[in-house]
Amino acid sequence: MILVGLTGGIASGKSTASKIFKDLGAYIIDADVLSREVVEPSKPAWSKIVKRFGKEILNKDNSINRKKLAEIVFNNKKKRELLNSIVHPIVFKRAKEIEKEIVKKDPDAVIIFDAALLIESGAYKKMDKNIVVYADEDVQIKRLLNRNRFAKDEAVKRIRAQMPLKKKVEFADYIIDGNRTILQVRKDIKRVFERLKQEAR
Repeated sequence: MILVGLTGGIASGKSTASKIFKDLGAYIIDADVLSREVVEPSKPAWSKIVKRFGKEILNKDNSINRKKLAEIVFNNKKKRELLNSIVHPIVFKRAKEIEKEIVKKDPDAVIIFDAALLIESGAYKKMDKNIVVYADEDVQIKRLLNRNRFAKDEAVKRIRAQMPLKKKVEFADYIIDGNRTILQVRKDIKRVFERLKQEAR
């Protein structure tokens, strides 16, 4: 098998790439899905987060209000790092368990670990290969304006709160050009997937 990290920036096309890999037969471990699961009430990270950030971040049903928590950590680097230090190790542990389950049934699996913070968290070091989906900033802005109905300054703020994509590509074994049409992106991903399948064997 081969374990491949997949990352990008907001509105760069990472989610589209992940879906195409899945359609081609790759197994996807989605860090965002796992990070939602591990913070559910009674799950490992929940009590640690409530202890550090207070009960004001809870909804009436005791679930964490992700919007409130995001507002707290978005503009506060120390609090963001604190949250990540709670959530990331638990997410990686769960991802490892899923990876073992996949390999048991398919020893030649191409497993894609889809994570927005793949580089920042250091998880890229645990991967056999890393893929970065790149898009120019003006393309990201345009997509955020159309898709999320953000105001332009909000879109720019969101993009610049992340590690620059130009920096992320330095860690990539493969770069997918997210500026291109969906058909071109699909063709590029198919080519990368064929190579990964060969390496998995």
